Amino acid sequence: MKKSSLLSTAALAGISALLLAGCSSGGNDGGGASNADAKRACVILPDAASSPRWENNDRPYLDDGLTAAGFETDIQNAQGDTNKYATIADQQLSKGCGVMLLVDYNGAGAAVAEKAKGEGIPVIAYDRPIEGADYYVSFDNKQVGALEGQSIVDGLKAAGKDPATAIVVYMGGDPADGNAKMFHDGAVEVMSAAGIKPAAEPPGVWDGDKSATNFEQALTSLGGKVDAVWVANDTNAAGVITILDKNGLTVPVSGQDASIAGLQNVLLGKQTATVYKPIKLEADAAVELAVALLNGEKPTADQKLDDGTPYIAVTPQLVGPEQVKDVVDAGDADATELCAGEVAAACEKYGISG
Repeated sequence: MKKSSLLSTAALAGISALLLAGCSSGGNDGGGASNADAKRACVILPDAASSPRWENNDRPYLDDGLTAAGFETDIQNAQGDTNKYATIADQQLSKGCGVMLLVDYNGAGAAVAEKAKGEGIPVIAYDRPIEGADYYVSFDNKQVGALEGQSIVDGLKAAGKDPATAIVVYMGGDPADGNAKMFHDGAVEVMSAAGIKPAAEPPGVWDGDKSATNFEQALTSLGGKVDAVWVANDTNAAGVITILDKNGLTVPVSGQDASIAGLQNVLLGKQTATVYKPIKLEADAAVELAVALLNGEKPTADQKLDDGTPYIAVTPQLVGPEQVKDVVDAGDADATELCAGEVAAACEKYGISG
């Protein structure tokens, strides 16, 4: 996959908001690494199933950035197993870490963060919040939800439906993921302001097949009638769309991640939009923070989570059919893979080529 620094003005505006301020040299009182492990950055990714991004995008971006800055990396994937997550952490800590950058999986990151901090190692929660982390680097997750919610409101209006009377199903993410609440809250704030109330809201999951099953049950309970579906990400949206297709329905559907499947559904008119989170911006912000910590500095951030954790938030972008080309041009989607089969005609229509 082509990797490029070509990013939209909106995305670049996000990175200006996350630039670190107040860096100063310090000792190893939680703000830096000891001499023994100062060259080593330890990273744990959560899985390969919830999104292809972790291995295809985050791993190389983080590895390239940290090694280019002169640091050794130890990047491993827990493969959706909390026990493996803990084992990886123990192995990394036994070898020494100057900083730990953790993507949480079902709460496993909290125990690792506590153990690392007990050894004086700073912890960065990456993409998902982790209790006890020193810093949180992610996208503006409430804004992600707000963009999703707005796509549903706009989609209903474009279809001639009154949002206040529309039948809308809410399909959220796994509540064990701290981001899921932020996505939900951001979306609900926008949708409720337009008068939307959920007609059904199955339990949240990060699983396309389970989302399909849950949505089918909700659709049955609504007598087969639905006007729109707020869905928290592209993988879940793909599951919802299989049920809509099965029932001959096309309604506004939201999503996020700008995955290949999500972008294809957007181009085919089956998904109203996806929220594009330029992963390189998030990874670059995390690398910048990690390098500062490895160099013994004590960075500050311009935002905080409710618990006071410094929060570096990157700006997301809404992508409809006309903006899919921007994702390809930025190197976060491969045109050959994207434009396969029935999607070829839509790619030609919107000027997308390899």
